[in-house]
Amino acid sequence: MTAPESTAFGSRLLSHLSLPQLCGQLIVVGFQSTDLPDELASDLAAGLRAGVILFRRNTPTVASTWMNCCRVLAACDPQLAPLIAVDQEGGRVSRLPEPVRTLPSMRTLGCIDDVPLIERAAEAVATGLVALGFNCNFAPVLDVDSNPLNPVIGDRSFSSEPHQVARCGLALSRGLNRGGVIACGKHFPGHGDTLHDSHVQLPRVERSLDELQQTELVPFREAVAQSIDALMTAHVVYSALDPSAPATLSRAIITELLRSQWGYQGLVISDDLEMGAIGQNYNLQSSAVEAIRAGCDLVLVCHSTQAASQVLDALVNEAECSPEFCDRVYESARRSLLARTRCPPRPAAQLTEVEAVLLGTSGQQVFDEIRRRSPPDT
Repeated sequence: MTAPESTAFGSRLLSHLSLPQLCGQLIVVGFQSTDLPDELASDLAAGLRAGVILFRRNTPTVASTWMNCCRVLAACDPQLAPLIAVDQEGGRVSRLPEPVRTLPSMRTLGCIDDVPLIERAAEAVATGLVALGFNCNFAPVLDVDSNPLNPVIGDRSFSSEPHQVARCGLALSRGLNRGGVIACGKHFPGHGDTLHDSHVQLPRVERSLDELQQTELVPFREAVAQSIDALMTAHVVYSALDPSAPATLSRAIITELLRSQWGYQGLVISDDLEMGAIGQNYNLQSSAVEAIRAGCDLVLVCHSTQAASQVLDALVNEAECSPEFCDRVYESARRSLLARTRCPPRPAAQLTEVEAVLLGTSGQQVFDEIRRRSPPDT
């Protein structure tokens, strides 16, 4: 589908959606149980959610993971392909059970620094994700490991050298794409120099603009140049870019820098709005509105289906009151739908097919090579 055709398709589809459905196309939600809750299935069927994110709590077995993805897809209108996402970075951020193949830490891959090998490994990961029913992986991590005291990034980063992070991270992104999965680089504009974990509290980065341009921003600028599918924002305040708001809620960072100056056309996805960095400092409903106003296309609400309903109400109320905000909703709903339409979930038809993919020998060879070449202390 060419760009004009896809734009026309998106416009036709959006014209048939109600305002709550348009706002619903901006919300990706998590849930607590091992089975898709009935109320979430109903919201998906009604077109009131863009999709789901699954965590380890939702994926105790390969069978349950595949079943949940199939249920999400079955619940949705065929014209509203869902985003079914997971944080399957590798290393300590791996959500899926054995025998799903898992990459080592990004630091290990950075030490190997073999672009074709990383691409092949990411493609093998993506093949397994697709068979299970996922169409989005919140990876690669494009944060530069620029602060050894950072409590949350560390070995999730490929390197302390920005260009190496870009080289390895975008190799992983290309491999995911070749395997049929949307890649989402994170955490824009860089979480590597923080002293606090944004899951718990709101960090600040005090680097100068010149320092940011030479370090944190390098991998993200390259990702934009290579048209990465999606970027996830950081719940971090960058004093040199916008001292008044974290990146997720900052129009200066998302719309003015990322969109206008850099020309990025892909999806912008917030990190989880229920994290401490946002939750301790902002009301959930107002933060969702501000994230969309700032330029995010999708907001993550990763723990509570009830909270996701509150977010929907807030977006609808704001869109009813503000024509300018309604235009932002329309723009983001179109971008969200087009991404999901281009890369819909395609789970295997039978569990035995999933197992055959996960246990196949072709993908195992690349993981064996990574193991052989991994430094002993990573």
